[in-house]
This record gives sequence, structure tokens and C-alpha cells, in this order.
Amino acid sequence: MSADKGTDWYGPETATFGDRLADAREAAGLSQADLAAKLGVRLETLESWEDDASDPRANRLSKLAGLLGVSMMWLLTGEGEGLEGPPEAGSDPGSERETVREIRAIRAVLEELDARLGRLERRLVTGDA
Repeated sequence: MSADKGTDWYGPETATFGDRLADAREAAGLSQADLAAKLGVRLETLESWEDDASDPRANRLSKLAGLLGVSMMWLLTGEGEGLEGPPEAGSDPGSERETVREIRAIRAVLEELDARLGRLERRLVTGDA
């Protein structure tokens, strides 16, 4: 599997480590419970990785890449050997995974707007407006 150079579906601006991990797992036909068992970790641990609440250690990352048939670099950054597009590309756009992606995209926009608002407030307080 090789990443499509024309589409940055899994790049750092559009996907997180958790997004890439979940999609690679789904593409490999594994449930979260199956992958957790193969890795020797608790299901909750794998869920936290896919939710971007925590990150695996290097040894687990290496094993993940091998089990899922992608490179460690792709899991981390979206560059290198990985998926070309999401496994559910033809599925219902209202799916839970698509909803999570939309929430993350909105959150990124809100974080940028919050940073801009903070800069404007500092300008007002310091009198540089």
C-alpha cells in the first residue's frame, strides 16, 4: 500500500495519529479487541490511542506498523507507506467515524479562532490596537 502523492488525506493537517491508526486497523479487517489482543495491550489502551488521548511507546508503534502493513512514519505523520484513502470512503457520510472527523476539523478551526481572539485581546489591553 502506498500513499497517494496527490491526495493528503492522512497528512498532519487532515488526520491525527488516532485517525490513521483506526483506519489502518479497519483496512486490515481487525476489530479494536482483535488488535489489542495481538499487541498484548488492554482494549482501553488501544481505544485511548485511537482517540488521541495517549500515544504508544516505540516498541508498540513498531509492532502496530507491522501488524497493519503500514510504516511507522505513516502512522506518525501520514507520509510513507500507508493507506491511500479511508476504508469507509464509499460508506454512509453520517457514520460515527465521519462525525468524529468533522468534530476534529471544527475543533481545529475553533482553536485557531481562539488564538486570534487572544491576540486581539492582548492588543486591546496593551493599547496597540
